[in-house]
Amino acid sequence: MLAAARNFFAARGVLEVDTPILSAAATSDPQLESLSTRVAGFAAPFYLATSPEYAMKRLLAAGSGDIYQICKVYRDEEHGRWHNPEFTLLEWYRLGFDDARLMHEVEALVGELLLPHRPLERAERLTYAAALERHAGVDAHASSEAELADAARRHGIECGTALDRDARLDLLMGLVVGPQLGRERPCFVVDYPASQAALARLKPGVPPVAARFELYIDGLEIANGFHELGDGAEQRARFTQDLQLRRARGQVQPPLDERFLAALRAGLPECAGVALGFDRLVAVALRAERLADVMAFGIERA
Repeated sequence: MLAAARNFFAARGVLEVDTPILSAAATSDPQLESLSTRVAGFAAPFYLATSPEYAMKRLLAAGSGDIYQICKVYRDEEHGRWHNPEFTLLEWYRLGFDDARLMHEVEALVGELLLPHRPLERAERLTYAAALERHAGVDAHASSEAELADAARRHGIECGTALDRDARLDLLMGLVVGPQLGRERPCFVVDYPASQAALARLKPGVPPVAARFELYIDGLEIANGFHELGDGAEQRARFTQDLQLRRARGQVQPPLDERFLAALRAGLPECAGVALGFDRLVAVALRAERLADVMAFGIERA
């Protein structure tokens, strides 16, 4: 499957790149925690990449053109049936693409890689709001925090009082909605709330939604993609908001990636990008029961 992925991108003229695992900066995303390590001769810690995204966007800003990477990434506090602190990510960026066009390429890649193992039907597209309404009975844009907590309780999930609205939506999506998606055929969830835009640009309209999608197969999130945000000032504002939320939650305050922000100021070309969990895709191919079944050495045997 690794060879097939490389052939897929070679046929499309997409360049394979290699970026460092260690960085002086870390992700500000409140949903992720970075692992850190010390390097002799340096006073500050280095952080293991949760994704190659920032480094790859620096290459894009420097004129690399279309690029992809297959690499190991690291995330603390992620260990379970479908999680491992170290896993393989396939990430790529396409110049001139928007999120809709990139979804077509994601579907083509996944279909090609899975074809020898289990052919898939054509993917459906479901808005985030429609997915939450169908499987959790809530309005993603209008339901109150109390209503979200009630919906979670109906499914046996208790929402702590400290959880904000987005955190409650995340619980519903992760534990209630997501496991029901992509059971009959692959499912793209699109048009996430503006508050969950991450590194995606916003679409015009009311309510505003993010140009973001996720792909689900067999109830597993396989890929997360964006029509990429290129506004450096807006990206810094979002990072600052992330840090404020992390502070309110008592989480670590990581240093921001100033080199990445400088690259955005210099000019990121119009592009869309996506990160795909390669180990999960292998699990889908083999109909595995857990991630450890498709890894040579999970964390317990590392």
